[in-house]
Amino acid sequence: MRVYIYLFVLFLGTFSINVKAQIGKRLPSEKKVIQDPVTGAELHFLTSTPVGDSKIYPTHSQWTSDGNWLVFRSQRTPGEALAVNEQSGDMVQVTEGGYVGMLTLSRKEMRLYFMQKSAEGGDLLVKSVDLKRVFEDSGKGEMKPKESYQKTHGQIPSSMANGADMALDAQENFIYFKTSTSYASEQAPAELVSEDNFGPRNMGAGPGAIAKMNLANGEIQHVVSVPFQVGHVQVNPWVTGEIVFCWETGGKAPQRMWTVMDDGTQLKPLFPESEFDWVTHEAVITKDEVAFAIMGHRPIVTGEGQTEGDRENPGQEASWGPSGTRARPTGLAIINLRTEEMRIEGQTESGSGLWHVHGSPDGKWAVGDDFARNLYLINRETKEMKLISSGHKSSAQDHPHPTFHPDGDRFQIQSAMLSEDGKSMNICVVRIPEDW
Repeated sequence: MRVYIYLFVLFLGTFSINVKAQIGKRLPSEKKVIQDPVTGAELHFLTSTPVGDSKIYPTHSQWTSDGNWLVFRSQRTPGEALAVNEQSGDMVQVTEGGYVGMLTLSRKEMRLYFMQKSAEGGDLLVKSVDLKRVFEDSGKGEMKPKESYQKTHGQIPSSMANGADMALDAQENFIYFKTSTSYASEQAPAELVSEDNFGPRNMGAGPGAIAKMNLANGEIQHVVSVPFQVGHVQVNPWVTGEIVFCWETGGKAPQRMWTVMDDGTQLKPLFPESEFDWVTHEAVITKDEVAFAIMGHRPIVTGEGQTEGDRENPGQEASWGPSGTRARPTGLAIINLRTEEMRIEGQTESGSGLWHVHGSPDGKWAVGDDFARNLYLINRETKEMKLISSGHKSSAQDHPHPTFHPDGDRFQIQSAMLSEDGKSMNICVVRIPEDW
């Protein structure tokens, strides 16, 4: 009898653990709407407790295809993704079994793509989840097993896998992902000469590569090999097969931004840069444009060169070279993918300058943050720049990373404004004031 009781208790314990981590689990609203203490702009905090939230990176979509839900990471459900409804504030767990790397939302349907470690070990499974059915069943309290919502599209062998950085093509038939150095070497042409590490973080050495997976049958094809470490793989959501990526060094790169088509053709640098240009944080914002930052965060030093400087402001080490000073043009820049013309839309008068940047798909607005976590909005039509939000605390665990909604009337950030420890971050939507 004691054995049966023990087994029953063990079953209940296992069941409670599964329920706790189950897809469709709902969490109560934490939504708070406040006015920015400095600018008066309307801030919609969709989470407001210090649990540890983080948004999707600005190179990727933040909102579901219906424009109503934001998908994000949180320690509320460790290892799983959550979605929050922008109107109600309701939160729903949208993965089960964990994920790694980039959360990638479809723009055409209510679907989230992600990678998950296989049960065997190092291989990565490419999966997607039907968000429409998850939200519907969760709302009714009638959730089914995770297999009813999650689909496996294919498997990336451990010999190819590299960090699960992926992007979804404009037609949504393929995902693109960076690969391991060994795979890149196997696929590289004989004449390719790999670059060495660059900068004090000892990153950037090649070769690197991008591959693609057919989501219908799981077939994997090589796209391109390059002589350097690949990072921030993203797509042009309006142009099929157009990929934008970077030479990742953890700071200044000899040539940061690159583009290529998914058949490996038209590989070229975007905005050819000199050793004096510190280019970073590129993001495709319109059909023909990429926003990026040309940093102006370092002091102009003569004589012996750069000193170690303030460690709270990255990039002061002398081994980054002479880049990043305002001896040359700096600011929030936008380059046209077709004409290759570049224009600087704005720059702060002092301080670090604009750092993480984005823009509205209609071409009207640009936005950027700085080292102090201030957010500046630029009207690209009038060239007027205003501080739109402040007080997000420079002590925060991460940067605001502003990213526009497809409608162009608001953008999402992550903020420590409400956190007593000044570090833990929440999901926040900043609305552009109507009189702006």
